[in-house]
Amino acid sequence: LSVFLMSCSTNMMGDNSKLYDNGWELEYITGPRITFQGLFPDEKPVISFNKSTKMVTGTTGCNGYNTQYKMNGKMISFEVPAMTTMRYCGDGEAVFTKTMQQITNYRMTTDGKLELLMNDVVMMRFKKGM
Repeated sequence: LSVFLMSCSTNMMGDNSKLYDNGWELEYITGPRITFQGLFPDEKPVISFNKSTKMVTGTTGCNGYNTQYKMNGKMISFEVPAMTTMRYCGDGEAVFTKTMQQITNYRMTTDGKLELLMNDVVMMRFKKGM
């Protein structure tokens, strides 16, 4: 049984190759009492990982951003995102960028979702983008 559990754990936590296949669209974020749809009424945030440059790029649901990330096994952290456009977007952008900076690790779920965590708490969940 312990061998089975270890292999499942390794598959979910250790294989980061799926991070780089495509962009990831946010489908859940923890925190505010504002509904997810209220935070991101028009467009959902997206994150894309570049393995060679150690950069992530995407949108906050309004403005484009990019930032560096550091990864060591299942541990991951992000620098403060730099905005590439400057539209006013309401509260969603601030919630997204603040939450991004609290991330300490990640995991891939068995159903193909990317979860960004603060310790053991899921802070953001992404599905594969189009």
